Amino acid sequence: MTSPDSAPTPAPAPVKAGRDLPAAILVGVGLLAAVVVTLIWWHPGFILLIVVLTCMGAVEVHHALKRIGMNSAIVPIVVGTIAIIGGTYAAAILQPIGGIPWHEVLLGCLAMTVLLALVWRMPGGADGYVKDAAASLFTISYIPLLASFIGLLLASPHGAWKLVMLALCVVGSDTGGYAFGATLGRHPMAPNISPKKTWEGLAGSVVTASAVGMAAGGLLLHLPWWFGLAMGVSCVIFGTAGDLIESLIKRDVGIKDMSSSLPGHGGVMDRLDSMLVAAPAGWLLFTLLPV
Repeated sequence: MTSPDSAPTPAPAPVKAGRDLPAAILVGVGLLAAVVVTLIWWHPGFILLIVVLTCMGAVEVHHALKRIGMNSAIVPIVVGTIAIIGGTYAAAILQPIGGIPWHEVLLGCLAMTVLLALVWRMPGGADGYVKDAAASLFTISYIPLLASFIGLLLASPHGAWKLVMLALCVVGSDTGGYAFGATLGRHPMAPNISPKKTWEGLAGSVVTASAVGMAAGGLLLHLPWWFGLAMGVSCVIFGTAGDLIESLIKRDVGIKDMSSSLPGHGGVMDRLDSMLVAAPAGWLLFTLLPV
């Protein structure tokens, strides 16, 4: 007979894995509030928010690339991020009243950031210089260059509503892709990059983002239905590409999240990946299509 003292100790209850839901909700609501308030009442504050987030994203990519022996020039990159995004937005605002054309400011700030990054690394010698320079140029083109189009959209006529439409299409793409993929997903789309993405999820992204684009375009900007459809499909294509690009980076360096800077969400780049790549495409649509 087994005595009470010798009875087997019950196994501890399994610890639930996953995100910290309360923290995720709190951070998400806080970011949403900051975006809404600045977009409505203080556009420079919105650009400041984008600058802060992209600088944090650049630092995340810097630390991620260091895991595979690539050391970007993060100080010039952060300074350049401020100049590229802030300078391009300011130039676009001032250009109608006689300021320097925004594309000249963008090219000048971009060129100086690249040059400073290359020079910054020179004291480290030849060993690994090409890899480190490649890391710097990759980060500059991936984050501040793409993010500068967010500022250009905001500086254009009805810019705040254009950004709202773009963001809603990206969110619609993500939401539709998740809902359709979770319930109907059977055929992997890119198993070597993101195993959870399916063709059914992509179809859900197209349906949802297109519907959101047509509704938002008509209600917010009085745009024709075909433009909303084009915006929705564009956000699916480029937003999904942005998500896959970040997935490739994380798989290459061997991490799940870029960082833990946003509790419950992972890193800043885990939230910005789709929007960064969709922003230039959205700007092109608003600029080139006759609406």
